[in-house]
Amino acid sequence: MPAYGFAHLRSRRNHPDIIEYLERIQTTLDPFAGRFVIHGPPVEVIEGTWPGSMVLIEFPSLAEARSWYDSPAYRAILRLRTDHIEGDLVLIEGVGPNYDPAERARTLRAEAGRAGKSTT
Repeated sequence: MPAYGFAHLRSRRNHPDIIEYLERIQTTLDPFAGRFVIHGPPVEVIEGTWPGSMVLIEFPSLAEARSWYDSPAYRAILRLRTDHIEGDLVLIEGVGPNYDPAERARTLRAEAGRAGKSTT
């Protein structure tokens, strides 16, 4: 199952450390088959607000995404970004090609039904 590193970057400054981070990040991703899917273009906000930009990196699995983030190579450059850009980063598992949102709705409906029943 693919997994993703999703970053919401709220403040971005062009600093020499950011340039260095960008020059070095791909070599930290390569051993974990990570690839950029989205890398900070302006967003078209059609609902709500979205301050900042986003980055989406795809990995073959959540294990590889975690291993990348915890790798010595990435840890060596992490502060180059975090010292200059305010934001959040999450790792999340994706859905497979046969994902059915209706099945997810059935699961949620069943869970809600169980939560509403008394056990006494």
